[in-house]
Amino acid sequence: MNIHKNLDKLLADGSYLTVLYASRTRQPERDRILAAARAGHDFDQQRARIARVVEYEVTNRGEPDQTEPIRLLSTILDPVQAPAHTLAAAYHERWEHETGNGQLKTHLRGPGRILRSRSPDMVIQEIYGYLLTHHAISALICRAATEADIDPDQVKFLRTVRIVRRRITDPAAFSP
Repeated sequence: MNIHKNLDKLLADGSYLTVLYASRTRQPERDRILAAARAGHDFDQQRARIARVVEYEVTNRGEPDQTEPIRLLSTILDPVQAPAHTLAAAYHERWEHETGNGQLKTHLRGPGRILRSRSPDMVIQEIYGYLLTHHAISALICRAATEADIDPDQVKFLRTVRIVRRRITDPAAFSP
């Protein structure tokens, strides 16, 4: 793919290429860099980079009938290598992973807490314990959401953790 020929055009998947400038690059130099990029000449990579922009809309983020525009920047410039719809889907999957990491680090373990174990084997065991607990709570959320016929993403993880913690420390919850 000739990047420079596509700098001012929509690509086949609806995305487009743009030039991103370093924050301290002044307008005259921006103009020179853009002219160089359009002409296919090299330019200072410390001052600017070519990136691909994927624009799409997400629904159901607030009001059910509202859409929110999203602009995703990517360094993958070739739409054949990674079509716009694939990048958009991967971006949202990434946030699912980030949410899971946050649930483990902040809500389950507690903010600012470090692992208590002192040996490598015990650290591994403690991490597995957190992962298994997270899995069990996520499965509980999924089961409860399925029974209530709602999306599991609508059930708050922290609220579920608090409910589980209250039930575990309740002596009446477990028979001797």
